[in-house]
Amino acid sequence: MARGEPRTPGTATLFGAATLIWGSTWLAIKYQLGSVAPEASVAYRFVLAAMLLGAWCLATGRSLRFTARAHGFIALQGALLFGLNYVGVYWAEEHAPSGLVAVLFTTIVFMNPIGARLVFGAPLEARTLFAAALGVTGVALLFAPEIAQTRAGGDAALGVAFGLGATAIACGGNLAAMRNQRAGIDVLPGTAWGMLYGGFVAAAVATATGVAWSFDARVPYVLSLAYLSVFGSVIAFGSYLTLLKKVGPGTTSYVNVGTPVVALVLSTFFEGYRWTWVSALGVLLAVVANWLALRTGAAPAAAAHGGRR
Repeated sequence: MARGEPRTPGTATLFGAATLIWGSTWLAIKYQLGSVAPEASVAYRFVLAAMLLGAWCLATGRSLRFTARAHGFIALQGALLFGLNYVGVYWAEEHAPSGLVAVLFTTIVFMNPIGARLVFGAPLEARTLFAAALGVTGVALLFAPEIAQTRAGGDAALGVAFGLGATAIACGGNLAAMRNQRAGIDVLPGTAWGMLYGGFVAAAVATATGVAWSFDARVPYVLSLAYLSVFGSVIAFGSYLTLLKKVGPGTTSYVNVGTPVVALVLSTFFEGYRWTWVSALGVLLAVVANWLALRTGAAPAAAAHGGRR
């Protein structure tokens, strides 16, 4: 670390911050649904987050100036990771149970390392795939009742298509973020611009699909929007992308295994979720998968980055 360079938090801290915050956003998003179209809410969230993170970068002396070429790749990251990804998830939940969508999204623990292997030549180890399979199985058990209620075909099939599509788009956003970090683009300024581009993409989707623009000035919507912008976007994505830089896509993707577990724990206290032995087993498998990922992730990550910077 160069003298004067700010010390970044440790791997466990970054992993915990992203997992705990995103696990809590499931409750916050409930207050976003209703009178405002999801696409518009996504646009509001990321434009506001971009403004806040940009202001923080300026206040801490981080430059927001990039070349036109760098902006092109930042825009690609933003469009995929902050725009189309989130719109796709909202669309998926309109056609399929949220639990099924959560399970679908955990498949990113396979997509990320395979994508990094194809694009960057990163190593792909059997233990990574084993831990990934363990994590996805655990989350599937957590949401077994919702999955069992899903009927084949019809709306459910469309929800599955949107869910898997959104996951693949998020994987593409992660690969773009890796490329940008390898090109020397600082995480926070790059994320600020990326969120702005993502917000604009969500707004473009809303306009193209004929969504009526509105805003809910009531306290629950405004407070949830503030929480999702500051914690769910600025802090959580700052932690996630910094973690991606430190340990690579394989370990980082396990955040998406931990968030449903956190969400159900919170649901126990706020929504009366009732646990069964199946769901408890699911939590155990997910926790073991995350433990394996954190324990073994450092060495593969170093190889994945190849010492380049």
